[in-house]
Amino acid sequence: MFVLRQSDKEACIKFLQDLVRIPSPTGQEEKVAERLAEEMERVGFQEVRVDRVGNVIGRIGKGSGKKLMFDAHMDTVLPGDLASWTHDPFGAEIVNGVMYGRGTMDMKGAMAAMVYGTKALLDASVHLDGDLYMVGVVSEEPSEGVAVRSLVEEEGFRPDYVLLGEATNLQVSPGHRGRVLIRVDVHGRSCHASRPEEGVNAIYAAARVIFGIELLPAHFLTDPVLGSGSVTATEIKSIETGSHNVVPDLCSFTVDRRLTLGETVNKALAEIDQVVKREGANADLRVEEFDLKSYTGHLLHVREAYPAWLMPSDHPLVEATVRAVSESLGYKPRLVPWQFSTDGAYTMGEAEIPTVGFGPGDERLAHTADEHVNVTDVVKAAQTYAQIAVETLGTT
Repeated sequence: MFVLRQSDKEACIKFLQDLVRIPSPTGQEEKVAERLAEEMERVGFQEVRVDRVGNVIGRIGKGSGKKLMFDAHMDTVLPGDLASWTHDPFGAEIVNGVMYGRGTMDMKGAMAAMVYGTKALLDASVHLDGDLYMVGVVSEEPSEGVAVRSLVEEEGFRPDYVLLGEATNLQVSPGHRGRVLIRVDVHGRSCHASRPEEGVNAIYAAARVIFGIELLPAHFLTDPVLGSGSVTATEIKSIETGSHNVVPDLCSFTVDRRLTLGETVNKALAEIDQVVKREGANADLRVEEFDLKSYTGHLLHVREAYPAWLMPSDHPLVEATVRAVSESLGYKPRLVPWQFSTDGAYTMGEAEIPTVGFGPGDERLAHTADEHVNVTDVVKAAQTYAQIAVETLGTT
């Protein structure tokens, strides 16, 4: 069992304040990356480097054997309407043991805890039977897993296990549903609005399709742990004609389809295609894709399709994490899947690298005004991360 010294508890929280006070929206993580690398070097990581996409990678260990990767993303969403905050989103104010600010729980709290959990291992002169890597990743918010994919497929680094620090309220997450963003372009025929019968209104056709999509969940699969798939339209727009008296010949909308185990991207596309055909609409479907540039200038291609994944409760990584939480915090954690999507969509969902989640904070606070984290939970997470490394890799 690891217990942080009082000086390290204070340093961990001060480090978290530093991170929160540095705005790091996607594509602008450079300053946080510099601060993270600086702290890694200060506490004694054996190796600290930045890869081509901007991920910060620190390592301790014997340089051989199994590799455990701690994953924490450096980017955050923007604070939004500042009037909705009662605390400065970049102030990192602590009130009654709670730190407020953008990124406190999503997920700079875990990032600070991972650094100081590693320091606890170093201070205790623990010799891991393998290597522990702590990685601050970029660009997770717009596309979970895209930076880790680069690390694995471009940099050639493949860990044996991944521990995600996304918020779990100090419980353990074994997985989550997948998701796919589908663009639907519904075509019509333009004409003057005074004679609508001479055209085909793409908005009307899209409305029929959307109503049909709303009825789809009755036929979705259900998993006993992850629950059912879901679907919702999230954005709609018609072509700008330059006039309000033109019947539009194009209406596009986006569908967010959450996938449970057994559901695939092709299944999701086929379901919507059936609705389109039933409604007699003329429409094109495609998975949304875009290019994303990291702060280093490296270009990442994103396809908005992320599979569901779920670790068995008796997998060695899950059991090791449960043991670590029990040893560190004195209770047996519950296995609670996330409602949102994480880098695990790539690490476990695609690359099939055993992955599990543990972190401070309540996931319901993600992307909200007055986002916050209990500073005591950050310290508890740090102590538990050290124990997770020992339970997963063993010692020599």
